[in-house]
Amino acid sequence: MLNPKSRQLTPHFLWGASTSAYQVEGAWDKDGKGLSVIDLANHTEGVTDFKVCSDHYHRYKEDIKLFAELGLKTYRFSISWTRIYPTGRGDINKAGIAFYDSLINELLNYGIEPFVTLYHFDLPQALAEQGGWGNRETIDAFIEYVRTVFNHFGDRVKFWLTINEQNMMILHGNALGTQDTSLADPMKALYQENHHMLLAQAQVVKLCRQVLPTAKIGPAPNIVSIYPASSHPEDILAANTYSAIRNWLYLDMAVFGRYNTIAWNFLECRGWTPTIEKGDMEILANAAPDFIAFNYYTSQTVTRSSGEEVEKGHTGDQHLTVGESGFYTASRNTHLKVNEFGWEVDPVGFRMTLREIYDRYQLPLIVTENGLGAFDELVKDEQGNLSVEDNYRIDFLRQHIEQMRLATEEGVEVFGFCPWSAIDLVSTHQGCSKRYGFIYVNRDEFDLKDLARYCKKSFYWYQQVISTEAKEL
Repeated sequence: MLNPKSRQLTPHFLWGASTSAYQVEGAWDKDGKGLSVIDLANHTEGVTDFKVCSDHYHRYKEDIKLFAELGLKTYRFSISWTRIYPTGRGDINKAGIAFYDSLINELLNYGIEPFVTLYHFDLPQALAEQGGWGNRETIDAFIEYVRTVFNHFGDRVKFWLTINEQNMMILHGNALGTQDTSLADPMKALYQENHHMLLAQAQVVKLCRQVLPTAKIGPAPNIVSIYPASSHPEDILAANTYSAIRNWLYLDMAVFGRYNTIAWNFLECRGWTPTIEKGDMEILANAAPDFIAFNYYTSQTVTRSSGEEVEKGHTGDQHLTVGESGFYTASRNTHLKVNEFGWEVDPVGFRMTLREIYDRYQLPLIVTENGLGAFDELVKDEQGNLSVEDNYRIDFLRQHIEQMRLATEEGVEVFGFCPWSAIDLVSTHQGCSKRYGFIYVNRDEFDLKDLARYCKKSFYWYQQVISTEAKEL
C-alpha cells in the first residue's frame, strides 16, 4: 500500500539493542547471587549452560563503551531477581545492588538510556520450590523485589518493562523450563500461574505510578501476526482463535483489565480456567500501561484442526509446538523464506503486527526484540582485522526497519527499536553457536577462549542507521 505521507520517526527515537541477564551476564554464582530456575534448567545436549555466557558481569564497562561507539540511544537489559534477593525474598544482596548501580551509571555516563526489564524468565529457585507462580505468595515477593529495584534505581531509570514474554512462558512452559510436568494437569496449573503473573504485573504498574510518577512502564509479550493457511473460512477462524489465545489474552488484560472472550472460552473448553479470588478483577482493571513493548521474530500460520490429537506443526523452533486439537494447528507458510534455523522471515508481517497492536490499543509502541540468529564466522577482513561478514543480518534488519517506517507513515506511533541482541549471548535453546549480536564474543559452546569482543559488519551498518535516523539503510 502506497502512502503519500512521509512521517518521520518520533522525536528522540530510541534506537537501541537488547539482552537479558541470564543470557549475557554469566557469574551465575558470584557475589551473593542466588540460584534461579534457569541456572538449574536441563540444557539441550551439546550446547552450553548459562554459567559464563558472555561474561558481561565482569566486562560490562568494555561492552558499554562499544554500545556507545555503536551509537545506542537506549540499552534494554534485565535485572536478575536473584542478584537482588538470592532466595527471592528476605535480605537484600548489596553486591547485586552495587552491580546494577554501576551498570546504570556507566550507561548514563555515555548518554545511553537504561530500559529495564524486571523479570525475564529467571524465577528464583527457592520460590520455585515453594510453588513458584502457582503460589500467590510469589506475587508479594515479586512486588517487594520490584519495590527495592524502584527505590534503588528509579532516580535514574525512566523506562520499565514488567514481564518479558509471559505468553511464551505459558504457551511453551515446558520448553522454557517453567512448567512442572509432574502435576496432574500442568496446563491448568500454568494458566493459574498466568493469572498470578497478570496480577503481579498490574500491581507493579500501580506501584510504579506511586513511587516513580514520572517513569513509564509497560508489558513485553511476544506478539506476531497470525495468518490462515488458506481462505477457507475454518482456517480464518482458526487464525482468529489462535490470535486471541497467543496475543490478545495477554494484551487485553494488560490494557483493558479483562480476559479476552475467545481465549476465556478456550480455557473453559479445556478446563483450564484459573481460580479468581475476590478483588482480583478490580486490581487488573486499574493498571493500564503507558506503552506496549513487544518482541517479533517471525509470523505464524495455522490451519483448522482435524479435531484429533494435536499435530506438532512448524513454529520456527524445534523445541516448540503449536496446535490445539479442535481449534488450530500450525502450518508452513510457503510464501516466506526461512533462515538457518527454520524460522520464516516476514518483514511485512512485522508491519502488520505493528498496525494490529496500535489499532487495537492506541498506545505508543517500542520493539524490544527483533533479530536474526545465525552461525556467524569470525574471519579476517581486507585490512586484516577480525570481523564477521553478516550481510544476512543486515538484510534482515534493513527489511524490518523499512517496514517499521512504513507503519509509522500509516499512523502507528513507534518510539523505539531494540534489536536482539546488543552482543552475542547464549540462546535459550541453541547455546552460543546461534548468534544474534552486533558484537561477536570469541567463545564456543564449551571452549571459552578469550571472550574477546569484535565488531561485526552489522555493527557499522547499524551505527550508520542510528546516526542518520534510518535515512540510510
